[in-house]
Amino acid sequence: MRKTKKKILIVEDDPNFVSILKEEFSREGFTVLVAQDGKEGVRTSESEKPDLLVTDILLPMLNGIDMAKQIRGKGSEPPVIFLTNVKDSGYSNTIKKIKKADYLVKSDVKLAEIVSAAKKLLGKR
Repeated sequence: MRKTKKKILIVEDDPNFVSILKEEFSREGFTVLVAQDGKEGVRTSESEKPDLLVTDILLPMLNGIDMAKQIRGKGSEPPVIFLTNVKDSGYSNTIKKIKKADYLVKSDVKLAEIVSAAKKLLGKR
């Protein structure tokens, strides 16, 4: 596939899922950065300035929603895809209030749908 200059930061504590996501996004031409917890996600975002965040909600150290708010509170406004296995209307209602964000339940989506959501948020096809 075509190379893109877009950087995606995946913040996820499941190494197997990270590996699968990283491979899929790399295949689509994205540069992929990885963090294993919310605090590392904030630090990596500050230093690398990703174009998109793909994050689990339930993370060690700092949850994905609070991490995204911290990153955005520092002037960076990357779109965010929140991934979780928890079907919780509280999460979805909170995320609906966040600009340029999407919420996907891991067990309900295929990898291609996650990549498609990322491209949509980045204005790509």
